[in-house]
Amino acid sequence: MGKVTGFLEIDRADRRYAPASDRIRHYREFVIPLSEEATRNQAARCMNCGIPYCHNGCPVNNQIPDWNDLAYRGEWEEAARNLLSTNNFPEFTGRVCPAPCEASCTLNIQDTPVTIKTIECAIIDRAFAEGWVRPEPPAAKSGKSVAVVGSGPAGLACAQQLARAGHDVHVYEKNAKAGGLLRYGIPDFKLEKRHIDRRVEQLEAEGVTFHYNAHVGQSVSAKELLDRHDAVALAGGAEASRDLPVPGRELQGVHFAMDFLPQQNRRVSNEPATTNQPILAGGKHVVVIGGGDTGSDCIGTSIRQGAVKVTQLEILPMPPKHEDKMLTWPNWPLKLRTSSSHEEGAEREFAVLTSAFEGENGHVTGLKCNRVDDKLKPIAGTEFTIKADLVLLAMGFVSPVKEGLLAELGVALDGRGNVAADQVAYATSLQKVFACGDMRRGQSLVVWAIREGRQCAASIDQALMGATVLPR
Repeated sequence: MGKVTGFLEIDRADRRYAPASDRIRHYREFVIPLSEEATRNQAARCMNCGIPYCHNGCPVNNQIPDWNDLAYRGEWEEAARNLLSTNNFPEFTGRVCPAPCEASCTLNIQDTPVTIKTIECAIIDRAFAEGWVRPEPPAAKSGKSVAVVGSGPAGLACAQQLARAGHDVHVYEKNAKAGGLLRYGIPDFKLEKRHIDRRVEQLEAEGVTFHYNAHVGQSVSAKELLDRHDAVALAGGAEASRDLPVPGRELQGVHFAMDFLPQQNRRVSNEPATTNQPILAGGKHVVVIGGGDTGSDCIGTSIRQGAVKVTQLEILPMPPKHEDKMLTWPNWPLKLRTSSSHEEGAEREFAVLTSAFEGENGHVTGLKCNRVDDKLKPIAGTEFTIKADLVLLAMGFVSPVKEGLLAELGVALDGRGNVAADQVAYATSLQKVFACGDMRRGQSLVVWAIREGRQCAASIDQALMGATVLPR
C-alpha cells in the first residue's frame, strides 16, 4: 500500500483551476496539475482498504490501490501499465469523469477522499510524455472483419480491443473526425482534442481503419455492413435530445444544447461549419434549461462567447450541499455540485418549470416560468418571467436516434427505446450484431462507455473465434 500512516499525516490536496477572469478568455484546458511530489503525497494517502470500495464506484475495474501505491513509490511506468490494463483512455476519464471512485473512497466518509482522478491523470500524462504509450499491433491476424458504428469512447474502446485481438476493424463515423461527444459535445476547456487525435493515431497504427463522413443508415447502408463484415458493433450513442414541447417552442433562438456545443468545438478546431446558421451567445441573455453536465458546458461556452448574463434553470429542487454519509456512502450521492462553469458567473434557479416561451417577430424574448412543489407541480401565484435572447435545452437524452441505422436494421429495442442487449453477450436480436455504450444503456458516463466497449469487444471475439483472451 501507500504510506501506512499517509492518510493520517497528509491532508487532501487537489488540482486547482486558473482564475476565472483568465480562463474565460480562451478555450484551452485550465486545470493546474499537481507537482510530482504532491501527486506522490496524495497517492500515499490511499489506505489500501481490506475492501477497496473505490472499486465499487469504478465501472472500468481500475486497480486503484495498486497504481496509487506504484505512484507513491515513483514507479510511474509500471503504474501506467497497470492503469492501461483496465482503461483504454485514462486521459479522458482523468479529465471528464465525475469520479464515482472518489465518492466510494473510505476516506470520503469524512469528506477527504484520495484524489484518485488527479493521480490517474498524472500517471497517463506522464506515460505520454515519456513515450510509454505505444501502438500494440497484434502478433497475428484472425482473418475476421468487424464494423464498429460510432467513434465515441465506447466505439473507440471496442475497436482498439478487437484490433489487438487480430481482427480487421473498420470504424464508421458520421462526422469528419473521430471522438463522438468527446469531440463534439465536451468543450475544449474541459478536454482538448489533441488527446483524441493522438489516440486515433495509435488505433490507426494498430490496424484500425476509420471511415469518416460515413453516416450508416443514410450515406452508408446498414445492410451493406452486415454483408461486408463478420460482426457489427453498434456504438452510436444516445443522441435523441429531450425536448420541451411548450407554447413558443418554434421561436427562433430556442435550440438544443447539442446544436450549440458542436458548433463552437468545430470553430476551435478550425473544422468547417456544418450549417450556415451559427448559434452564438455573444451580447445575449442566455437561459440554459437543465442542471446537468451538458448544461454546465453550455454555461462555460456562453460565457466565453461573451454572453451578457447566463441563467440556468433546473426543475428539481436544490439538492443538499452535503449528503448524509451514513445513508449514501459508498454510493454516488445526490448533492449540490458546483462546476467550474458555474463559478464563472452563472445564476442558478431550482424548482422552476418553464411553461412557455415568449417572443417578438418570431424570435424568443423570454420565458414564462412557475415555481414547483416537491411533486414538480406548479405552485399557484408563483409565475414569473425571465428575459432571454437565446435558450439552450440541455435536459439530457432520451434514447438513440431511431431513424436511419436502427430503422433499417430493424433491431429490437428495450422499454426505454435503447437497443436491447444484455451486459454479458452484448448481442442484439440480430445475428452477428452487437451493441454497447449509450446506444445500449442510454445516456451515461464516459467511464461506462469505455467499460461496455471493452466488454462488447470480448463478446464479439468470443463469438467469432470460440474463445477470447480479451479482459472483461
